[in-house]
Amino acid sequence: MEKIQVLKSYTFSIMVIVLFTLLTGCQMEESHKMTRLGQVPFTDVAFADEFWAPRIETNRKVTVPYAFKKCEETGRISNFAKAGGLMEGKFEGIYFNDSDLYKVIEGAAYSLKNHPDPELEKYVDGVIDKIAAAQWEDGYLYTFYSVPRRQPEKRWTNVRGKHELYCAGHFFEGAVAYYQATGKRKVLDVAIRLADYIDSVFGPDKKRDVPGHEEIEIGLVKLYRVTGNEKYLKLAKFFLDERGRAEGHKLYGPYSQDHKPVVEQDKAVGHAVRAGYLYSGMADVAALTGDANYVKALDRIWQDVVSKKLYLTGGVGARRGGESFGNDYELPNKTAYCETCAAIANAMWNHRLFLLHGEAKYIDVLERVIYNGFLSGISLSGDKFFYPNPLASDGKHQRSPWFGCACCPTNIVRFMPSLPGYAYAHRGDIVYVNLFVGGSATIKMDDNTVRLRQETRYPWDGDVKITVEPKRSKEFAIYVRIPGWAQNQPVPSDLYRYLNKSRKKVTLKVNGKPFALDMDKGFTRIRRKWKKGDVVKLTLPMPIRRVLSHENVKDNAGKAALQRGPIVYCAEWPDNGGRVSNLVLPDDAALRPEYHKDMLSGVAVIRGKASSSYSSKDGKYTVTKEQDFAAIPYYAWAHRGKGEMAVWLARSAEGESK
Repeated sequence: MEKIQVLKSYTFSIMVIVLFTLLTGCQMEESHKMTRLGQVPFTDVAFADEFWAPRIETNRKVTVPYAFKKCEETGRISNFAKAGGLMEGKFEGIYFNDSDLYKVIEGAAYSLKNHPDPELEKYVDGVIDKIAAAQWEDGYLYTFYSVPRRQPEKRWTNVRGKHELYCAGHFFEGAVAYYQATGKRKVLDVAIRLADYIDSVFGPDKKRDVPGHEEIEIGLVKLYRVTGNEKYLKLAKFFLDERGRAEGHKLYGPYSQDHKPVVEQDKAVGHAVRAGYLYSGMADVAALTGDANYVKALDRIWQDVVSKKLYLTGGVGARRGGESFGNDYELPNKTAYCETCAAIANAMWNHRLFLLHGEAKYIDVLERVIYNGFLSGISLSGDKFFYPNPLASDGKHQRSPWFGCACCPTNIVRFMPSLPGYAYAHRGDIVYVNLFVGGSATIKMDDNTVRLRQETRYPWDGDVKITVEPKRSKEFAIYVRIPGWAQNQPVPSDLYRYLNKSRKKVTLKVNGKPFALDMDKGFTRIRRKWKKGDVVKLTLPMPIRRVLSHENVKDNAGKAALQRGPIVYCAEWPDNGGRVSNLVLPDDAALRPEYHKDMLSGVAVIRGKASSSYSSKDGKYTVTKEQDFAAIPYYAWAHRGKGEMAVWLARSAEGESK
């Protein structure tokens, strides 16, 4: 009997320990969740400035309908009709074309949320009817294996290359967005059936394989958030954790980030878009599960990128071969790939890291991306696109109206209207102001609602006025980002530096009175009891800065780039006598900004004097000639015909581009 009592006591103790472990584990996980910042939804933010608002409107009025039209012309929509038995015919296009239509639906949903459009909504409903008709009875959805007939024997035979899971991920994102925009469940129900089917196929005790192109992880998390069904989150984590583990599948190698387990990775390798989607998915799952090992791996990889693999424009992916990252400091200009999709993935990843850590350095990178490497991918007219975004051109580049592989145009369609969602964040009694864009935001805090109104001509002017309108007068903190570029640090590493330090100081006023900067992780803190009508005025000096590269970036040796505020500049042929490859811009050349309202939809141009360098006919000496010089924002190049362009300019005749 005594032994039984001891055994019972021991069993009870074990149960207590287990219960305590479970409870404290949950508390730790919940604690991790609580440290994550909350994103202010784009639907609660209205841009009303002269820079971004017109571009978002162009996306709504031009790019969305244009992309749908192209999806019609290229068979992307009719493939679903054929798969659903609504018409006959052969499959058209590339096997992963389904994903492009899904992204356009997502972009249309974002536009519909803020700008109801019955005609557009009716059109999208018709497209969704075709998608629903193409779904198999068991939930499978992928037109390449459905046209001209269903081919069940081919399903999942090439998970690495055929992108069934990649397409599914984009469908989940589009379906969630459209459901949230319209409240219509049809597309969401199709997505749920597809996700349930995939979950029945893949898992620890089922098929152990991973997508060759990441994306489903992001989509599954969004599906989990809208449905609350935890199996979607677990499936996303399965796909992440299975990478780099040869027990379940033959590893696909660094190109697909499938060379080692994700928690052991420490360098950005392989296809840059796939990598960016992987890191975004890891950040999503880490935020929901509290997996610290994910966060540690992401921090290591991020440091690798910002220290050795990031272009000044925020672009990533140096090599055309494999659309991939290069070696450390491999950042060529003319052959830079810098795919538009990779810029978008980089922005998405950095925003997620900001939400995890609350540090402004991630928004610094995001800002660099959106004003430069991303924005160059779309024309001012909204209907021409760049796939790669080089930092120098010999005159052979021009934006295209479409591509056979149209991932970039369709990615732009969905990313552009989502930008307001990156401007603000909140946590507890703290409101974060990340981006400086004229307009307003409504921020729902735990026990209060705060409306912020921004007035600014940023990025052309560094004066920012923020009017604070809390529903109830109450003490809370507003954290305002002080950009790295305003603190003599172009990027959060030594990869780039300014030639000279600026002595111009950032200033802050609250209700007209000077307020000392109180820095915390790149934000200045303003904690006080706020009342309606309080005004914060931030002044960010915007001198023209010359940027130099780390000495290991061989392609930029002897060269400098120009930056003013968040904008990276380039010299383009129409403004510089028809050539730029022979330009020399000495370090002491005086430069001035000039705003031109009627040029390239309104831009600040940098003007001054430079030299053009020519070799003598016998090649024995160099002739230099002074000439007028002008530089325009990098994002605006290639709008005036074909010709030379360069971001990095020679500082002397010896460093001249050849």
